[in-house]
Amino acid sequence: MSLQPRPLAQVPEQTMLVARAAFPKGSLPMSVRDQLGEVFCDERFVAAFGVRGAPATSPAVLALVTALQYAEGLTDRQAEQ
Repeated sequence: MSLQPRPLAQVPEQTMLVARAAFPKGSLPMSVRDQLGEVFCDERFVAAFGVRGAPATSPAVLALVTALQYAEGLTDRQAEQ
């Protein structure tokens, strides 16, 4: 597998407004994204991948989902959804 590092995607403005309306005090996933988004970036994982092969799923996104899965006590299937 290979890795083409990409920055963490920006949250669309409309999505941000809806999320803030639904969770005025915020939520764990929102706080993690806002405060730790820089920690979860593909560039940190480049050394673990080859230069040839099919593109890998973003390891930064997988790391973020895994951290949130643990924090929320979710099963793999719940985290996937």
